[in-house]
Amino acid sequence: MEEKSKVLIIGATGRLGYHLATFSLQYGHPTFILIRDSSPTDPNRAKKLDFLSTAGAIPLKGSLEDEESLMEAVKQVDVVICAIPTKQALDQKLLIKKFIPSEFGVDPDKIQISDLDHQFYSRKAEIRRLVEAEGVPYTYICCNLLMSYLLPWLAQPGLKTPPRDKVTIFGDGNTKAVFVKDIDVAACTINAIDDPRTLNKTLFLRPPGNVYSMNELVAIWENKIDSKLEKMYVPEEELLKKIKETQYPDNMEMIFIYSAFVKGDHTYFDIKSSGVDGTQLYPHLKYTTVSEHLDTLL
Repeated sequence: MEEKSKVLIIGATGRLGYHLATFSLQYGHPTFILIRDSSPTDPNRAKKLDFLSTAGAIPLKGSLEDEESLMEAVKQVDVVICAIPTKQALDQKLLIKKFIPSEFGVDPDKIQISDLDHQFYSRKAEIRRLVEAEGVPYTYICCNLLMSYLLPWLAQPGLKTPPRDKVTIFGDGNTKAVFVKDIDVAACTINAIDDPRTLNKTLFLRPPGNVYSMNELVAIWENKIDSKLEKMYVPEEELLKKIKETQYPDNMEMIFIYSAFVKGDHTYFDIKSSGVDGTQLYPHLKYTTVSEHLDTLL
């Protein structure tokens, strides 16, 4: 039996990082997790750490800010998967055997809103250029949007639940966005670790049941609640004006909406010319569909 790569997860007690560590263990990888504190004060993180440790994960004391402990942890593994907030992206300057950086979103090299995003994507692109310049083997995972963001409120700024009376549709409502559940992203990522087809490639996720325009999302939701919503269309120019009038970071939600549903940053390009399609590489994986997720919001 082929030996599995040793994996270090950075951010293992976070939402996505926890799923990454869990699947790494399930798939038989010797799994290490970088932790700041062996006894975190946050009860949720403490519970996750206890579960992972019991399941066989090996905690290593350290952090991205502590170079000595970080490099000592890196020496023990073959692959590092980083699942940290984007604001910490530039802390990922690691020299390792294979690197899956903390992206898990829209491809920063395909984004068309670089003048609006307050360096949200440029930080990720900078890490890519550093990794490539050093010749570090890598796989970039681009899942576009996690289902926990925008979808639960149908991309309605200011709301946290789906509307039941009226809805705002940005642009013409026909541009498609992609939403993938975090646990499904984690499963695909772990499958990619030892797959030579993903080496030095960008892996994209566009499961068929997860790619919808705003018009389509609204129609699905209307069908589920058995009611028609009053629709108000906001043209691109008006949305841009609102984004520029709203201070950062309060305008970031609208920026992501503009990127996904107006500019089409998730779907305007062909995957084959840009990387590999994760849904085709791993057809055995099942993805929670948008419709299934909306069922949980009824």
